[in-house]
Amino acid sequence: MKLPAFAPRVFIALLFILPAGMAKAQHSVTKLWQTDTVLNIPESVLHEKDVLYVSLIDGDAWAADGKGGVGTVSIDGKIKNTSWITGLNAPKGMARVGDRLYVADLNEVAVIDIKKGAIDHKIAIPGAAWLNDVTADKKGTVYVTDSKNGTAYKIEGDKATLFLEGIKGINGIKAVADKVYVLGGDAMYLAGNDKKATKFAELEHGGDGLEPIGNGDFLATAWSGYLYYIKADGTKELLLDTHETKNKTADIGYDPKTRIIYVPTFLGKSVVAYKLN
Repeated sequence: MKLPAFAPRVFIALLFILPAGMAKAQHSVTKLWQTDTVLNIPESVLHEKDVLYVSLIDGDAWAADGKGGVGTVSIDGKIKNTSWITGLNAPKGMARVGDRLYVADLNEVAVIDIKKGAIDHKIAIPGAAWLNDVTADKKGTVYVTDSKNGTAYKIEGDKATLFLEGIKGINGIKAVADKVYVLGGDAMYLAGNDKKATKFAELEHGGDGLEPIGNGDFLATAWSGYLYYIKADGTKELLLDTHETKNKTADIGYDPKTRIIYVPTFLGKSVVAYKLN
């Protein structure tokens, strides 16, 4: 069948139609280095000055098997200590408050004394099952998500109270100034004061790691292998796609001074550093 005269122009125009919520790319990433593949299921990276703390599941992602821990890596990709902290179960997200590191570990939060390199104590979260990501605000209040129950908790003085509920597949969480943002099964949300949240951006592959980069913009990952730049208006750009490889994109770390993104690859057993351009 002969196409009408306008068809070629329509076809060309369709090539430039972007998926809903996807902006024309203005940013990119450049790979800097990748660690040796000796990290046993790295799930989260926390950047702190001259060290990267890496949570290591080293077993079933949701099993109380005592195999998990926290390792340390230098900011240039050298493995420092794969067993800095041991005896955890399935550690995931981390946040630092002073000299203490808070680590999500199934149904409790492990509090690590950084100077001693040892677990100081653990905070039980009643009713929690799959604690996943952790963040802390400037006042030292700690927040942790529970992916199985679709909830988030606020920890003050080692006491946990319900902060947010009804977010299916909730994962990443980040406190920014006086606001708290979370990643759910299909979107990024801004938490409210009524234990509910409003949608900020669509994430068709789900969400995992979340980091602010200034001006209301964020970096967000989907575990299966996607890294996004999310703009303040809710549109997003795809920066990285590794979903067809073993290198997944779990809970990222970020250094705002150098604009370096640290990606734990989970099944890839390594951490990869990318420069945000």
